Amino acid sequence: MKLLALLHACFCAAVAASPDGDSEVSAEPGDVVLLPCYSAGSAAPSLTSWTGPGLGAAGGLRSSDPPGERISVLRDGSLSITWVSAADEGVYFCNSSLAGNVTFHGRVLLHVTPGLRNVSVSVTPPSALLNGTFVTTRGSSVTFNCSGSWAHSHRLTWRFRGSRSDDQLLSNSSSPWLAFTIAAVQAGDQGVYTCSCRSAASRRTVESGAELLVYYAPDRHPECTWAPALDSSHVQFNCSWFGAYPAPTLQWEDGRGVLASAEADSLSVTLNRSQLASGQTVRCSAHHAAAEREASCSFTLKLPYPSGDPLSTAVEGTNVTLTCTESTSTPPASTTWRRGLQREEVLPGAKYILSLEGPALRLTIVNLTKDDEGVYFCRSENPLGFQEQEVYLTVKKSSAVTGAVIGVFIAALIVGVAVVVAKTAYASRHRICLGAGFGQMDDHGDVLSLVESDEDELFQDSVPRLPPLANGSSTTLVQIHRIPSSDHEEAAATSPRQPEDTAVTEEPADLVTL
Repeated sequence: MKLLALLHACFCAAVAASPDGDSEVSAEPGDVVLLPCYSAGSAAPSLTSWTGPGLGAAGGLRSSDPPGERISVLRDGSLSITWVSAADEGVYFCNSSLAGNVTFHGRVLLHVTPGLRNVSVSVTPPSALLNGTFVTTRGSSVTFNCSGSWAHSHRLTWRFRGSRSDDQLLSNSSSPWLAFTIAAVQAGDQGVYTCSCRSAASRRTVESGAELLVYYAPDRHPECTWAPALDSSHVQFNCSWFGAYPAPTLQWEDGRGVLASAEADSLSVTLNRSQLASGQTVRCSAHHAAAEREASCSFTLKLPYPSGDPLSTAVEGTNVTLTCTESTSTPPASTTWRRGLQREEVLPGAKYILSLEGPALRLTIVNLTKDDEGVYFCRSENPLGFQEQEVYLTVKKSSAVTGAVIGVFIAALIVGVAVVVAKTAYASRHRICLGAGFGQMDDHGDVLSLVESDEDELFQDSVPRLPPLANGSSTTLVQIHRIPSSDHEEAAATSPRQPEDTAVTEEPADLVTL
């Protein structure tokens, strides 16, 4: 890089107040240098002549001479030398004629130094891209080194400019080389690092820089999500992996092939029902140069499976709640209630109340009537398909009416049983009284005493037992005597008691067979 060595104000030595002045100028090979003669006043000299080693065989040059190819005298009396070389080094003398017959004498010492040959920058251990940019990963260690070759004293300086900061001074030294190390590189260390070298003799500065890119990737896995499409048979799968530099390579695949791929922070793919199946795995993988291993996330697709009580019974006039739960499908299913064989969708309103509690969808039917009885369907659908859970609702009459009916039936049953028992007992009264009460008398004969008299006088007589009937039941011969009161009194007064057979012959006997 060729620079103008010094401007007039920079390279001119201060001119003494005396008529004569000395100055010193330094330059490097290839520079353009100005040697000042008179600069004390503003008036330009009328004539200036120069002598010195670089002026050729003639050894001198005047301002009135035409400009040469490399050396010329300017209007202000300065000597301009382009493409300075080592042969131009030495002492130059000048004479300037000023107004009032005043002559100014000056002396300029020109130093031609070897100068700064080169400045080299190295960065270790990062690798370099094709364009020369250095690349490292976050957390690694990086060392920057700057060195060069020169003949005179110099000063090395490292500076940094990032995307969010101005130039920052990192380090400086007067040694032949300058290095510094970043122990754990972070994202903020990405930027341009510049090493500058300034010559103390010529005050010339050369620079060399290196751009550093810091790659990094997040420690977490990509995030896989899904979003429903307008058509229930389609689904959109989204994969995102934010926080990586540069952008990662994301890829969707389903085991049969690659569905989509891109270098981006997020990637979406839309699939229809024909591309999906229960048990199928859809996977998103993320690749990055700063990641130690591949990161991925996936979905295992599942059909919905609603569950609930298939039978429900309620009383007319009350409320009933039907519950359906679906929590196994992937992607999550949309669940609705439908009624009847036509599967009309149940919409919320005054009659039907729908409530969602986690995976459970509840249908509350208010003020049940017989018309509400029938089949209901819990339908769960996701992009893979749909499944239904059938629930049959039975509506019974009110419990008050049912109780009254049961009460009347029991009362009627009790009355009927009582009537039958009473009728049966009445029809068999003689069997109950005689057969059960006197069936276990002595074998000598049963004695039955029947009295029909004004007085309590007992007549006893043995009653012959009749032969048993065919069914094995025993029979008893009952004789009933009727004695009038007057006859009884006469008989008691005139004679003793008659034999039993006389009594039997007087009055006919009634035969009762039990």
